[in-house]
Amino acid sequence: MSRTVFMQGNQACAEAAIVAGVRFFAGYPITPSTEIAEILARRLPQIGGKFIQMEDEIAGMGAICGASLAGVKALTATSGPGFSLKQELIGYASMTEIPMVIVNVQRLGPSTGKPTAPAQGDVMQARWGSHGDRGVIALYPSTVRETFDITIQAINFSEKFRTPVILLLDEVIGHMREKIVLPAVESIKLVERKKPTVPPDEFLAYKPDEDGIPPMPAFGDGYRFHVTGLAHDETGFPSGSAEITNALIQRLHTKIENHKEEITLYQEYFMEDAEMAIVAYGVTYRSAIAAVKQARKKGLKVGIVKLITIWPFADEVINKIAKQVKVVFVPEMNYGQLVNEVERVAAGQAKVISLPKVDGNLFTPQEILSALEEEVNRRG
Repeated sequence: MSRTVFMQGNQACAEAAIVAGVRFFAGYPITPSTEIAEILARRLPQIGGKFIQMEDEIAGMGAICGASLAGVKALTATSGPGFSLKQELIGYASMTEIPMVIVNVQRLGPSTGKPTAPAQGDVMQARWGSHGDRGVIALYPSTVRETFDITIQAINFSEKFRTPVILLLDEVIGHMREKIVLPAVESIKLVERKKPTVPPDEFLAYKPDEDGIPPMPAFGDGYRFHVTGLAHDETGFPSGSAEITNALIQRLHTKIENHKEEITLYQEYFMEDAEMAIVAYGVTYRSAIAAVKQARKKGLKVGIVKLITIWPFADEVINKIAKQVKVVFVPEMNYGQLVNEVERVAAGQAKVISLPKVDGNLFTPQEILSALEEEVNRRG
């Protein structure tokens, strides 16, 4: 049965994790993500799960790697400096194909910055923060209800594609409270990781199925396998072969790229007759959609695309709107990060205008509306 609740974004994330089957959390408290840890510290033991506060963010990542290898759905949450500390083990989890979710409730940086100020400054770090090449899935909700839904989706993606998934929130989404209707638990689709179908003596730990994803037994299931961050062959043991290394790195990308249509989540509004478009995500979308509605009342043909999947980037979506409109605006609470991807994909088909904001305050609808009107006046 569905139920109506008044809920904070961080609470929605924690409760959704429980619904999705997460039974292990390890991390270190840091503003503005701490409520996720606090809630799971109370809730997980009630349902047979485990919560552990580690000595730092690095240890928290190590703990969820181990828990996931033991067969448990695992999640950690952090912000800013903590996300930086997690990068090496995010890379390790990518190379060893360990499913998990890392929640980053962003705050203004660099360094300690403004711990209670909202920002969207970790978008490129989510893609490139860990060294080396790997496929990345990063999702970004813009409402409390969406936080609930997308947390479940992040966990499902991590289990299906055997990869760490990054869930980006921002301080406002994490801390705001909204009246939302939660779906009936029995209506929610959950994904479990694939198990081997061969006997232990025929099992190869990193031999992929046709979808590019290897089945994953848990430690203790009777399957012996080796886990290493080194380049490895299908047995899981290190290999110096250039051919094997190339095949592994290629597969870490293609297992995501080949399912990009499924992974790419977005919404668009007022695009049917749009001559200008806004590309927005997270809390900035909320101001942008208000600006679009005001612009429409003034006769301006403006549409909006809300990106929920940040990585892999929605090339096909952006290419389509770049062919349709004359101008694309990209408001972001950073110095201009995702706008570079929009420009790359637009490839000159439409003018791309960056609207950066780095003062620790939210965009107002009027700020975005003024930018739209200025461009219209400039074009005459």
